[in-house]
Amino acid sequence: MHGCCRGFTLFELLMTVALAAVVLTIGLPSFSKTIAKNRQHVEINALFHAIHLARKESIRRREVMSLCPSRDLQTCSGEHDWSPGWLLFNNSDQDSPPQVDAGETIITARRADDRLRITANRAGFTLRATYRRATNGTLVVCDRAARVPPKALVVSYTGRPRVATARPDGTPYACAD
Repeated sequence: MHGCCRGFTLFELLMTVALAAVVLTIGLPSFSKTIAKNRQHVEINALFHAIHLARKESIRRREVMSLCPSRDLQTCSGEHDWSPGWLLFNNSDQDSPPQVDAGETIITARRADDRLRITANRAGFTLRATYRRATNGTLVVCDRAARVPPKALVVSYTGRPRVATARPDGTPYACAD
């Protein structure tokens, strides 16, 4: 005798759907937090590597390199909001705050992830060859939805960046409104 009708009962189907809903309800928030943490990590790494590139190029070329926020990836905005993007260029005339002038080469530019907010206490960072110190300062990278705590990229006078979650006094970095 063949079983003509094999399948699930309505109760079994409802229990399976309910179990799937519970698993998704628990898993999705942590998954979105993981994605937000990854976005923040990618942006910090991009800035970290740009600062290292600026240090390397300033030494190799024996010229001043500047990193500045930019809305159009062609000119410096002169603001402390780095959220739209930033660029790295050869700052021949060493102006401060840095501005891209005629004849100054843009080395790299990056549009930042719009789900992040990046603020700095400087309108630009200038890195020089070995004879003078670099601009020190802090860039704070925040998730706009506040799924992950802010992290900062701290640039020393020597132009060396490091990632930090708290200020030297132990207080955590805060995101600008």
